[in-house]
Amino acid sequence: MCGIIGYTGARADRNVIEVLSNGLSRLEYRGYDSAGIAVADPSVSVYKREGELAALEETLPEETDDALAGIGHTRWSTHGPPSDENAHPHTDCEKKVAVVHNGIIENYQELRDELEAKGHEFDSETDTEVIPHLIEAALEQGADPGSAFRQAIERLEGSYAVAAVFRGREEVYATRYQSPLVLGVDDGGTMLASDVPAFLEYTDEVIYLEDEQFATIRPTGIEVRDERGALVDVSVETVDWDPEDAGKSGYDHYMLKEIYEQPRAMRECLRGRPRPFEESVSIEELDDVPRPTEVHFVACGTSYHASLYAARLFRERGVRATAFLASEYNVDTLPIDMGTLVVGVTQSGETADTLRALRTANSVGATTLAVTNVVGSSASRETDHTMYIRAGPEIGVAATKTFASQQVALAMLSSALTGDCSREFVESLRALPDQIQSILDDSRAEEIAEEYVHSDAYFFIGRDYGAPVALEGALKMKEISYKHAEGFAAGELKHGPLALVTEKTPMFALVSGRSNTERMLGNIKEVEARGAPVVAVTDDPDLVGHHADHVLSVPETHWRFFPILANVQLQLVSYWVANRLGRSIDKPRNLAKSVTVE
Repeated sequence: MCGIIGYTGARADRNVIEVLSNGLSRLEYRGYDSAGIAVADPSVSVYKREGELAALEETLPEETDDALAGIGHTRWSTHGPPSDENAHPHTDCEKKVAVVHNGIIENYQELRDELEAKGHEFDSETDTEVIPHLIEAALEQGADPGSAFRQAIERLEGSYAVAAVFRGREEVYATRYQSPLVLGVDDGGTMLASDVPAFLEYTDEVIYLEDEQFATIRPTGIEVRDERGALVDVSVETVDWDPEDAGKSGYDHYMLKEIYEQPRAMRECLRGRPRPFEESVSIEELDDVPRPTEVHFVACGTSYHASLYAARLFRERGVRATAFLASEYNVDTLPIDMGTLVVGVTQSGETADTLRALRTANSVGATTLAVTNVVGSSASRETDHTMYIRAGPEIGVAATKTFASQQVALAMLSSALTGDCSREFVESLRALPDQIQSILDDSRAEEIAEEYVHSDAYFFIGRDYGAPVALEGALKMKEISYKHAEGFAAGELKHGPLALVTEKTPMFALVSGRSNTERMLGNIKEVEARGAPVVAVTDDPDLVGHHADHVLSVPETHWRFFPILANVQLQLVSYWVANRLGRSIDKPRNLAKSVTVE
């Protein structure tokens, strides 16, 4: 959830605080409620503030010519409320070391009690603050900084990515366990961060740190050792992301930019995979994966909705498939054999609940597959197979282009692993980017959002493949507008939700002219009889139009892909409602982009 940035370098034209501040601004999308920076100069200078980065920037010095190295952090509160004191970095009693940390230290109270008994004084309510005091204790026993850092980490239980700087030294020490950390290699110095966009403007050469590895970054290079202290021969990878991809490119919000990037993202996802002349889908990296007898999808939030969509695709092709909320996945109560494929769907590849589910599946011998967006992420490294959705960096907290790319990737996965395909299926896949572009060019979503911006609540209904997208439409509305919204399988309306329907609760109905049209029209009549306005999202406006107050049209497509197109209209409605209400669209309150704690 939180963001880490670290830098050490010898370039005269590169200011340490400026690099750290730029990195933090690139990490804002992860969600945060306070931010801070520490630089190793003749002392250890710490600057931190509750609130937005602007509050921190007001405290930063203009000149830091004597700064040798530094670390920065954006915090999303777990232990202790947002405050200046609880913001990272944290220091020891003598201000010799500063530390930033993502994750949760499960045994922090035990360590804190031990340290306080020895005379250490704490300034915050955080679990993180035990780390610099543990380092201080090791230094007092004669350990050098690298050894003191390692000794402190060995005392921790839980999940963490940790970085530390020491007074008067140019090194940054770092390690990780079940929380992401990536290193950047540059001619002018070295960097580390929670996520690549933090330093992408400086370098695209990266090293992905593995669990329980320790890194020391210096101006001249990087040293990585394993948990036993042995040197590790690491590989440097090149990230295929343009730094401009992580900017707004003139849009008011990242979310709107990413909605409009969906045609390009989908073309990348499709590239080289549909084979129209062979009437097949081929995913080269999965050629050696046999047809499964059963598929378990594990995911959270938006990725879970994509998994619901995928599970239905597999079931219709004769393969048992179930989508599980990753936090509820328990192999002890599920039959898993050699034919079971466990698919973790995670945009970041770092979602803690999904990683735990995948690790559990690995432990019982299941074949595991990650469907993710981030090359080198934990999910991609810890599973037997990986399929990348190739959507490019997504900065807005509310997933848009990655959800569309997940749906398309999973549709291709179902076809490739089962061999069930047709010319119509392949040609419809290839047409999706242009069809999404036509929706973006002609949508009336802003007009409809304006009419219903002050509604009491919003409801979304769909059937079959439309039901997961109804859930996703409601989630988007909740995430960025802070308005009450619910999604339902349309048939469930009469089993309780109709009690909530009034003339002030617009209903967004996903109606395909090629699937369950009559039953959806019956559901529309149910809500109209209660006075609720209806917005039909449909590929058959002539048939559906006179049943609804408004119509948002999508092009005709293969009936399995209708929800992919319909979802674009729902994304736009949510965006324009939130924009009209003046919400913090890219950084919704209380939410984070990458949820790295369980």
